[in-house]
Amino acid sequence: MSFLREHVSLKNHNTFGVQAVARWFAEIQSEADLTELFADSKLQHLPLLVLGGGSNMLFTKNFDGLVVWMNNKGIWYDLDGDEVVLTAAAGEVWNDLVNYAVDHGFAGMENLSLIPGTVGASPVQNIGAYGVELDTIFESCRAFEIKTGQFRTFTKTECGFSYRESIFKQELKGQYIITQVSYRLKEHPELHTSYGAIRDELSRRQITQPSIKDISEVVSAIRVSKLPDPSTIGNAGSFFKNPIISIDKFRQLQSVFPDIVHYPAGPDKIKLAAGWLIEQCGWKGKVKGQTGTWKNQALVLVNHGYATGNEVFAFSEEIIQSVLERFQISLEREVNII
Repeated sequence: MSFLREHVSLKNHNTFGVQAVARWFAEIQSEADLTELFADSKLQHLPLLVLGGGSNMLFTKNFDGLVVWMNNKGIWYDLDGDEVVLTAAAGEVWNDLVNYAVDHGFAGMENLSLIPGTVGASPVQNIGAYGVELDTIFESCRAFEIKTGQFRTFTKTECGFSYRESIFKQELKGQYIITQVSYRLKEHPELHTSYGAIRDELSRRQITQPSIKDISEVVSAIRVSKLPDPSTIGNAGSFFKNPIISIDKFRQLQSVFPDIVHYPAGPDKIKLAAGWLIEQCGWKGKVKGQTGTWKNQALVLVNHGYATGNEVFAFSEEIIQSVLERFQISLEREVNII
């Protein structure tokens, strides 16, 4: 198999830019490649890591198993009344797909502009940003079952979505590899502009009747202003999940911290801004050795040059303990630790 190699550096396959080595590395460009790869029974039993853009993980050690890099390409769509089912191969860059949708006038993805990573990771992580969650536009995904070598289509219900979670991170973790994803979008947009930063930026630009292109550009501008470019400084975007707590616990916190940043999160639930919690503990822009938090957004941990994964992990642990001591809130890492 020409696409299978041994002892491959993963430094350029993770946006943190930390050094790690894969025992085996396979670049997948088609579903046929997957079928051929896992026809080798000895590969089926190795520890497995599926990579797309490497934008949501932190390597703390070498990977003594099989890394599967999904690098298949393709975008197509079908019309369904006034809706559109847009499908993309797992290896497509997520923001390229968003731009494709916006350029074609397909509404629903625009608030998810500039999220790093690839299409295949979108249902695994159940990505979301600026008032829109992936599960609101998700139609289905096609996936390869490693054990049987068969392909299966998963509906939205079968994916078991919850906040930054899916069945692929829980019960079916390591059992399937997503090969393509379909999204249900609209030709007549229902814009989501309630997020404060979006409203402020639209107002600054004097846009009163925004298009989906306007929303995409505004969201991109907001992200650029807050988040570092991984090609310039290593990072994995938001390192922690925004914690969701009961409304009773929120009221207790608000009585002590009246300015606490929060959002509704369903019946009797409140979502807190993890970045605000971290910043209040004095971590914003802090540098420790070769790692630290980003100067414009405390939620983002960065590699200032030669940080190891273990250094970044230890730094994140200090932040977690600090927030726990001050707010009695346990932050969860959104980034996958390898």
